[in-house]
Amino acid sequence: MAKFTIHTIETAPEEGKPLLETSLKNNGRIPGLHGTMADAPSLLAAYNFAHQQFMATSMTDEEKTVVWQTVNVEQDCHYCVPAHTGIAKMMKVDDAITEALRNETPLPTAKLGALRNFTLLMVRNRGFVDDADTQTFLEAGFTETNILEIILGVAQKVMSNYTNHFAKTPVDKVFQKFAWEKAPIAAE
Repeated sequence: MAKFTIHTIETAPEEGKPLLETSLKNNGRIPGLHGTMADAPSLLAAYNFAHQQFMATSMTDEEKTVVWQTVNVEQDCHYCVPAHTGIAKMMKVDDAITEALRNETPLPTAKLGALRNFTLLMVRNRGFVDDADTQTFLEAGFTETNILEIILGVAQKVMSNYTNHFAKTPVDKVFQKFAWEKAPIAAE
């Protein structure tokens, strides 16, 4: 079994030290995900860049949260679901949206539901979403630009979710109160 290190500034490879210093400055702490990614500084740099770019998209904070948490829940990320629950609170996203995403229950608006459905189709079908489903998404009030922005959000989450799957990154203390487990699939 692979054993991953959660680096500090002192233990990180030289190229990772400035990335962790920035993480500490921006977050007031070094998230476990960043400490783990620091072992491959290019991964942490790519993740940070993808995050900055996704934050700069045309999507609202609610819509960004829907994309992030949809991917996190679908990919069963024990670390990212609690982290993005806390992040959603910091972004002032309605708790009803967060709980619907965490529990895979209906979202409060049809537009957000369409976003979650389209994001799920994109993830499950590895980017092959048929024309009818794409048209439904567009008719819900989204654009072709939003499709490209979702691709960016999915790419960001693949980096973090897969890292956490391999490293079994412990949930940061600040987010432990938002611990999460995927609901079991109901028997039919």
